[in-house]
Amino acid sequence: MTQRGALIDRDGTVNVQPPEHEYVSRVEDFHLLPGALEGIAALASCGYVPAIVSNQRGVARGMTTREALGEIDAALQAALEPHGVRIAGFYYCTHGADESCDCRKPRPGLLLQAAAELELDLAGSWMIGDTPRDVEAGRAAGARTAYLGSDGEVDADLTAASLGEAASLICP
Repeated sequence: MTQRGALIDRDGTVNVQPPEHEYVSRVEDFHLLPGALEGIAALASCGYVPAIVSNQRGVARGMTTREALGEIDAALQAALEPHGVRIAGFYYCTHGADESCDCRKPRPGLLLQAAAELELDLAGSWMIGDTPRDVEAGRAAGARTAYLGSDGEVDADLTAASLGEAASLICP
């Protein structure tokens, strides 16, 4: 049985995007964006399996660790608990930008891995993110795409200002 997925970028989509060349390297640096939890909960309540798919090259650069990523994942799960929702899986590309991997967005490897492990129908799923590479990865994987931003040059299936707004458009 396949399910529909909500494949969600992390930094800039769920939590505040750190300044350029900086990383969310510990739980204390992880600050949720307004409406993010409600957006994830809304997507789950209308039948989408939520998963995080995120480039985290700070690990390759030695600026954070896989353990810190796990602590941040646990903090997000705890924040979602009052909403009765859990993230089904966390998928990270921890390679450097210069490494040749299939998982670094805009390549679709993370999305394909999530789809295989969570039994997701990518054609019925959404990739939601705040950068053109999120949209490109979603398209490459065969998912519908939601772009959180105002760049009119990004050709996504829908554009919204926030994860909460995207959820309201996906789940009318």
